[in-house]
Amino acid sequence: MEIRKLSKDKFPKALLEIPQPPEDLWIIGDLPDQDLIYLCVVGSRKFTSYGKEVCEKLVAGLKGYPIAIVSGFAMGIDTIAHKKAMEVGLKTLVFPGSGLSKEAMYPKTNVQLMEEVVRNGGCLISEFEPDFKATQWSFPMRNRLMAGISKAVLVIEAEEKSGTLITARLTTEYNRDLLAVPGSIYSPNSKGTNRLIRQGATPITCVEDVLEALGFELEKDEDKQMKLFADLSPEEKKVIELLREPIERDELVRAMKMQISAANSLLSVMEIKGLIKEELGEIRLA
Repeated sequence: MEIRKLSKDKFPKALLEIPQPPEDLWIIGDLPDQDLIYLCVVGSRKFTSYGKEVCEKLVAGLKGYPIAIVSGFAMGIDTIAHKKAMEVGLKTLVFPGSGLSKEAMYPKTNVQLMEEVVRNGGCLISEFEPDFKATQWSFPMRNRLMAGISKAVLVIEAEEKSGTLITARLTTEYNRDLLAVPGSIYSPNSKGTNRLIRQGATPITCVEDVLEALGFELEKDEDKQMKLFADLSPEEKKVIELLREPIERDELVRAMKMQISAANSLLSVMEIKGLIKEELGEIRLA
């Protein structure tokens, strides 16, 4: 894979606005369109199953929006964010803490991922010479580029003393938006994120929170409901009308006046579509 040195006029504009802009930039792949909104996703290397699930769900929910995902190349939340972004068709920008040659790339386990990123129309960027090997100080240095190029930084999990919090601090210094996912008060991995929220970061509890923070106009619930209702089949509309209040499944099936197998099949499809849900033996509107 070809490593190119970017000329100054090709530098991402946002990186020229930060207090310590990079002197040089090397790149593999193509810089995603700068009209896209760049969202940086960072978190713990030692992630929990909660952190992984949240990261995948939030990134997957951005599918179809003009958003590119920015992150480092660390094992953990960074890698999970890149993989899920590519899976749902979002472009990715990777900032390793090393140079871009295969020999220098850190961590070595991500060399294959590096090829995937480029194949999927994303890029790897570094201000370090291609053969530069990662050091303790190179990670905080690249963190400033991740924060600087992004409109907002989303912190998924962070311990109380974590490199992720350096990125969070730079985010506020550079006047970017800082978003954080709250976590259990008992989890060490949520101590950092919960503290960021206490200090004024925007709490993120669903993908709509992320989209709103990035400036997207979201459909009101009523509009969404009306659109959903317009797309229903006559049988589905009948079920919605019957569900003015929760009903036991057997009672609902009787009221639907259909063959039992057809009625159960219709209810299963409606549940998959997120129109209805079954709780405590009763079926209700979702």
